[in-house]
Formats: sequence, C-alpha cells, structure tokens
Amino acid sequence: MAGLSRQKQKLLTMKKLFECKTDENHSITGAKLIETLAQDGIKAERKTIYDDIKTLCDSGMDIEVTKDGHSNAYYLAGRTFQDEELFVLADAVASCRFLTKKKSQELIKKIQTLTSEHKAKQLRRLIYVDNRTKNFNEQIYYAINKIQAGIFDGLEIKFRYTEFNPDKKQILKHGGEVYSVSPYSLVWENENYYLVCYCNKHEKICRYRVDRMVNVEVSDVSARPMTDEDKLEVANMQSLYGMYGGELMSVTMQFDNSLANVVIDKFGLNCHPHRNSEDTFCLTADVQIAPTFWGWFFQFGSKAKIIAPESAVEQAKQYIDVLSANYK
Repeated sequence: MAGLSRQKQKLLTMKKLFECKTDENHSITGAKLIETLAQDGIKAERKTIYDDIKTLCDSGMDIEVTKDGHSNAYYLAGRTFQDEELFVLADAVASCRFLTKKKSQELIKKIQTLTSEHKAKQLRRLIYVDNRTKNFNEQIYYAINKIQAGIFDGLEIKFRYTEFNPDKKQILKHGGEVYSVSPYSLVWENENYYLVCYCNKHEKICRYRVDRMVNVEVSDVSARPMTDEDKLEVANMQSLYGMYGGELMSVTMQFDNSLANVVIDKFGLNCHPHRNSEDTFCLTADVQIAPTFWGWFFQFGSKAKIIAPESAVEQAKQYIDVLSANYK
C-alpha cells in the first residue's frame, strides 16, 4: 500500500521537480527523472515518464524539450512571472520603508519560490536589503489586514494613535485615547500607508498613518455610509496634497526646462505643459493648496514660480514671509 501511495504522488513530485530544479539553462533527462524519483521511493519507467510529462503539459505546464548529448532533456519554460518581473517585485520589497527589514527578507524568500532554485540564488545576490530607514512596527502588516476587513465588511475599526517625542520615544496621543472611525480607503503615498476614514471624534473625514496606529481592531458597529460630500472629500484626501487639507485650486506654474522630468513624473503624462520662453514652460493643474504642495514646489527655488491665480501667488508670498521671519 505504501508503494501505491508513492505512485500517486509521482505527478506532484515531478511537477515540483520541474518548478524548482529546471529552467532554460538547467534541463533534466528522462533517466535523471527516474533516478530522482527513485530517491523519493517512487518507482518509474522510461516508457511511462514521457506519458507523465505529456500529462503535466496537458494540465497547463509549459515544458519544453531540448538535447543533453544524445538524450532528450526537459525544462519548465513558462512561469507565472518573468525573470525581470521578479526582480522588480523583489527590489520593491527590499527598498520599501513600509516593511521592516525582517519582513522584507521573508517576502523576498517567498518571491524566490516563484522561479527555479538556480535563478533564486541569483535573485538573492542581486537584491540587497540596505540600511536605509525601515519601519520598525511589525504589527503594521497585520493592521492592514484588519483595516481592509473593516472596509470590505462595512464596519468601524478602533485603534490608538502614536507620535514621537524629541527623545525618539513613541508615545500614545491623548493619553492612549481609542479612536473609532469608519474606514473608507487605504492610500500608498511617499512610501507610507494612510487610512482615509470618517473620525467620530472630529466628525469629519481624516487621514491617519497606518504605521502609527496600534491595537487595531474591527468592531461590530456598522461604518458610517459616505454622503456625496464625503466622497469628494475622500477623493481629495487620496491626493498627494490633501493630507493637510487646503483649497483645491487650478494653478498655473512656470518651471525651468531642466525640471521637465520631475514635473511630468509628479503630474503624469495626462498633464499639458507648454513652452512660454526658450528656457521655461508653464503647466496648469488642479492642486490642493496645502503644506505638502508648498514643500514640493519650493524645493526648486528660483526655477519654479506661481503665475496664477493671484490668490495662489499671494499665498506663496505669505508662506515665504513666514519662513523668512523664522530666521530674523
């Protein structure tokens, strides 16, 4: 009976062998397959091995045949992810501040299982989890699951919120007060996750950084349905400049030609810049006039200028005056 049981595992074992041991540079002959299966206590014969390979192909596996000397050899050619896609995924995981170094390494190991063991070693060598600032809150990984459960099930969530003091100690805000919110969406921005929600305490739409939330739990209280006004506010909060509120305004900006790349990166290919001189171009876009916008805009110094409307020009002047006063 044990031998019969092992025979039933033959196709599954072969499938795993092709996935883990083979690629376009590493094939396996029928004789080697038989030898490898025998090491696992599975008896196979040359005349049945080829039928088994055909069965795996019929099931959807892309097994190609090549030559190893005078013998036919086989390897798994097609996979769910191409090599370059795995490198992109692993690199994104390694560089993501949202994930702790430990979690990044765990996820990269899982990504390695999506290719052969030979390419997995290469992937491991090329992806380096560096010493850049990484998130230290391992619980954020599980907080996101609970937030998503609240969103999908239409239930409120509860949590405590933290902040840092000048001694680099993470402390609870408002003495550990429990926040009750109706979760609407998660936003990935500047390498951090933010929750957009209706906060019962503030009675308005708010954003909270997920890595600063602790003791996240899904309650049994139904979430507050969004009104049409809420939907507009949530859309604003999902934008880069909506984090600190501010007025949504159509603003015309002038930039030095050297900033074309960063401007198009920021506003996307759907923006419509136009040249207004040999050295500059203009762009009109809807932006949320908020500290995050000014922080982005003023980094370019004299190479960027607000042109219109006049109210935005005045706000820019006031912002600069406030900063200047700090150094008087």
